[in-house]
Amino acid sequence: MKIAIASGKGGTGKTTFALALFLANSDRSVFLDCDVEEPNAHLFLKGIEKQKDVVQLLIPKVNADLCNQCGLCVKSCQFNALAMAGKAGVLVFNELCHSCGACTLICPTGAIQDVETPVGEISIYDLKGGAEFLSGRLKVGHSAAPAVIQAVKKHPSTTPYTHHIIDSPPGTSCSFVTSVSGADFVILVTEPTPFGLHDLKLAVEGVENLKLPYAVVVNRVREKDHLIKKYCAEKNIKILLELEEDRRVAEMYSKGGTLLEVLPDLKEKLNLLLSDLEDQVGANP
Repeated sequence: MKIAIASGKGGTGKTTFALALFLANSDRSVFLDCDVEEPNAHLFLKGIEKQKDVVQLLIPKVNADLCNQCGLCVKSCQFNALAMAGKAGVLVFNELCHSCGACTLICPTGAIQDVETPVGEISIYDLKGGAEFLSGRLKVGHSAAPAVIQAVKKHPSTTPYTHHIIDSPPGTSCSFVTSVSGADFVILVTEPTPFGLHDLKLAVEGVENLKLPYAVVVNRVREKDHLIKKYCAEKNIKILLELEEDRRVAEMYSKGGTLLEVLPDLKEKLNLLLSDLEDQVGANP
């Protein structure tokens, strides 16, 4: 079972909750840090890195001696990653390339070849008790976050655990879509503020367009009746859990601690939560 933890905006406590859900179920889960532009799970899980793999994309390289400057490659690129530059010939903008291969296929002289180019890396960590987590990191200067996210999700685990808890990037861009796609269930973490509600609506629209089952966790709750609860009631969205605002959580987080260190009784609730989702997904394959 694949559970993606996502949020419409940053700062809602998405990673805090994702880590707590994993730690409460580390005997049956693998953690995937897919927030590849700013991965930080390793700061809290403190595992031992045992392996590092490079993520590569095929980027076109133009042989000026073979290029007749017909411009077909430029016209074929839907992402403006190629441009004609007069006597300089065809320029390739690696950061815009989506590795679709169209330019290579359409080139009549064979002047374009696809070259493997590193765009990120995946680190695999061992944790106490036999658990494992994977962390993706996008290479500085590259914008191919979805490719690194896909590589993390496809990377084989060395543990027998079949539950994958995916910490998704914040927001609702391509990275969000890539991380939640294929998930059996999506948990949207939000906060009871106007900004939180606005971005939750965007995230809800995204997962509904992808036709994924989802529910909400509300973090930093100050009062019983709040705007997120009203919105979820109107939309008939289930709230799985409400976490009260607690300064101790922020203090522990700043020291590299986790939610369960402040609220150890939460472990049982999160254990049951995963079991309930397991039953729900099993009942609705």
